[in-house]
Amino acid sequence: MVEEQDHPNNNDKPRARTDGVEEELEEGEIIGGGDDETSSSAKPARAVSHPLEYSWTFWFDSPAAKSRQTAWGSSMRPIYTFSTVEEFWSIYNNIHHPSKLAHRTDFYCFKHKIEPKWEDPVCANGGNWTMGISKAKLDNSWLYTLLAMIGEQFDHGEEICGAVVNVRARQEKIAMWTKNATNEGAQVSIGRQWKRLLDSNESIGFIFHDDAIKLDKGAKNKYTA
Repeated sequence: MVEEQDHPNNNDKPRARTDGVEEELEEGEIIGGGDDETSSSAKPARAVSHPLEYSWTFWFDSPAAKSRQTAWGSSMRPIYTFSTVEEFWSIYNNIHHPSKLAHRTDFYCFKHKIEPKWEDPVCANGGNWTMGISKAKLDNSWLYTLLAMIGEQFDHGEEICGAVVNVRARQEKIAMWTKNATNEGAQVSIGRQWKRLLDSNESIGFIFHDDAIKLDKGAKNKYTA
């Protein structure tokens, strides 16, 4: 079960891969020490950066933009890209969280250079898990999903393209997109790990993008978790 976080801040960090990175210095600590002469000439320490395994990009699709467009996906736009733990928190702590977004908003976080579209070459043969989320749990569920993705907490993290939160009047949803829909073992593993991460007992389904394109809302779940 994931520990609750009501108000994440810059001191909270996802469990990203930081092998070989030295421990962060405390605020105000400087390199060096010893006698007064040495201390007075010491320079402030440079902040330690914790790189992520991949760079990630936030994408935004607003209701106002959708109303002016006819082609699906044409109103999506990338807004921020981050490559370190510190960059993630700097962005996350200064943007609206899903519960504060207008209905019909879609907010994405995908690996950099992968567009959140079925037509993207990396996504074309993939699919997605979708989970209904209550309004009360939406912000934490989205945050924990992001931390698990960027922190490489999934056994088959290389299969993950990204995630999207769909803000709707009737039911908020979070979906996780993956690359190779026919890799059943990897997809089911991701779905089960995601459910455990969010402490969910609800059944979730995986739909192939090909089926969604051909059948729209008639597409059936290929896998469940």
